[in-house]
Amino acid sequence: MSTTRTVLVTGATGQQGGAVARALASRGHHVKALTRRPDSDAARRLAATGVEVVPGDLDDKASIVQAAKGVETMFLMGNSYEAGVEAETRQGIAAADAAKEADIGHLIYSSVSDADRKTGIRHFDSKYLVERHIAGLGIPYTISAPVAFMENTVAPWTISGLKQGFYAAALPPARVLQQIATDDIGHFVAALAERREQVFGKRFDIAGDELSGEAQAKILSDAIGRPIRFQELPISVLRQQNEDLALMYEWFDRTGYSADIAALRRDFPEVAWHSYADWAKGFDWSVLDKA
Repeated sequence: MSTTRTVLVTGATGQQGGAVARALASRGHHVKALTRRPDSDAARRLAATGVEVVPGDLDDKASIVQAAKGVETMFLMGNSYEAGVEAETRQGIAAADAAKEADIGHLIYSSVSDADRKTGIRHFDSKYLVERHIAGLGIPYTISAPVAFMENTVAPWTISGLKQGFYAAALPPARVLQQIATDDIGHFVAALAERREQVFGKRFDIAGDELSGEAQAKILSDAIGRPIRFQELPISVLRQQNEDLALMYEWFDRTGYSADIAALRRDFPEVAWHSYADWAKGFDWSVLDKA
């Protein structure tokens, strides 16, 4: 492995940021986890693994500059579902400015695959605005742009269906969608931190597998040990809940992600690159038996 780095990770108590923090720590790097709630259970769990938990808020630029002292690399991510798209852009730009002020040697920003292709999806566009700002700051940076998470299979809005024997998505049964395990995102970001100068100024769309909803249902049936059928959710139902998500699923059906999976596996062999079957086999499905 390359030289040990000190890395500031935002969103470290969440799904993606947590995967990044764990991967960096497992590879011997010193991780500083930025969180608004350093006394939370999630923060305490991180601290128990040797991660240094530091207080900070993406809405407070000074707190980010303070947390970034002595840091060589920063992983920056936003959350449009929690903050809203406008706030995500505002926070991302302010945090990137803080990284420059703190003289961070390498800023790794988590966007979303194909956000640079004028999708018209608001929570893609919000991330791309941050990308453009970062590119104009004159600092070393890399863009990590993952596709849909495999973990969405067990998100609150899907797991109830699995308990009833179906996997639902607002796509035709045979429509292929690229996906990625969050553990692979973590190790990919760690690889970027280690490669450093080799990846400055580059943008990577990243995915581990691509398969249809029908294929997912078959894999889930094998992994869970009970029949799971695919159910196509009408896009109109999704639109009633969230217009931007409806636009995203229409784009999935019309165009879809375009990560080069073969090239990623070839160029980043240090990442496990789980297939969907790998991920499903490794997941603890006893969660379906819990109330």
